[in-house]
Amino acid sequence: MECSLECANRSSNQDFILLGLSPSPSIRNTLFAVFLALYLLILLENTLIIYLTCSRHELHKPMYFFLGNLSALELCYVSVTMPTLLMGLRLGACRVSFPACMGQRFLFLALMCTKCALLVSMAYDRYVAVCCPLHYPVRMRPPVCRSLAAGAWLGGLGVSAARTACVTRLARCAPSVLDHFFCAARALRGGACEPVANLADVLVASAVEGGSLLAALAAYAAIADALLRLPSASATCRALAACASHLVVMGVFYTAMLTVDACAGRGRHAELDKALSLLYTVLTPACSPVVYCLRNREVHDALRRSLCRLARSREN
Repeated sequence: MECSLECANRSSNQDFILLGLSPSPSIRNTLFAVFLALYLLILLENTLIIYLTCSRHELHKPMYFFLGNLSALELCYVSVTMPTLLMGLRLGACRVSFPACMGQRFLFLALMCTKCALLVSMAYDRYVAVCCPLHYPVRMRPPVCRSLAAGAWLGGLGVSAARTACVTRLARCAPSVLDHFFCAARALRGGACEPVANLADVLVASAVEGGSLLAALAAYAAIADALLRLPSASATCRALAACASHLVVMGVFYTAMLTVDACAGRGRHAELDKALSLLYTVLTPACSPVVYCLRNREVHDALRRSLCRLARSREN
């Protein structure tokens, strides 16, 4: 009876209040400047990578094709959550309509599932490069890469549609005040109000996150086995260098995401939830381009040639 009354009240007032990161105005002002700078940095970094991977012929390789897709995803990913984060830091607790909240949740889930699939595709690319180098041009030819990327994007949309249907049912019994900086599914779960929808959402999330992680780990287990068979230490170091960047990004992303999921069912950990959500929604998109390109000679050369060409065009 109480749940029915609560759901009726939620239906009559289709707004959520997002509390944001901090109630203190002085802290919010500092955080606003920090996260605005991070947002602009993410836009600059990932736009630059997309430009280089599309314009420079020497970067038309499977690894950079997936990196360009990942950068495009990061641009969308951070632009879904950052506006409400910045608005909360600037104005304090902010009101978000029910359709806007569900729209944000749909896009976030789609992009997160797509990222999981892209990370698996990149793990497969590294597996073929290390374990089957002679077959690499055939197995990772352009149509195959395009199919893997398209499958990741379309699969993300499909999974997000299923999960958003569950989350929408849960949101009707969720409290109107959410202690988060965006419409996270964990904050919207209504518990006993919709146990079937709650269980379905958890199962789909576990299948996507756990399945993609197991697939990536299987690829790296095969890579580790191949590395043990390499005849020289220099060959092993080169293979490790080719995989290190992807391993770092994948490790940070999955560690934060799985830790948030593990804490979700153990009482109230709102501050930890928000901190870990920041890790994989803001810091990972900011650090990924640096991790992938900081020591990459091909990217450095491509960037230098692009800058030289731009300088010459201005002189002319």
